[in-house]
Amino acid sequence: MVKPDEVKEYIGILKAYLNILVAIILTVGAGISKLYLSSNTDLLFWIGLILIIMLFGMFITIARKIHINIKKIGGL
Repeated sequence: MVKPDEVKEYIGILKAYLNILVAIILTVGAGISKLYLSSNTDLLFWIGLILIIMLFGMFITIARKIHINIKKIGGL
């Protein structure tokens, strides 16, 4: 059986990762928007766009883990 304090600590760590991920998404998004506005849609733009899509996938995965662990606390 998992202790509630361990699950709460795990959720806290996941929230920290989520905050870092959001900061990276915003930074890369600002970079690719600047490239788009300057009509410079070369390889760097497309790499940034693919990176944003991958980061959103990671965001969804981490958010899902947080919700699963919150439900786990409710079951304890």
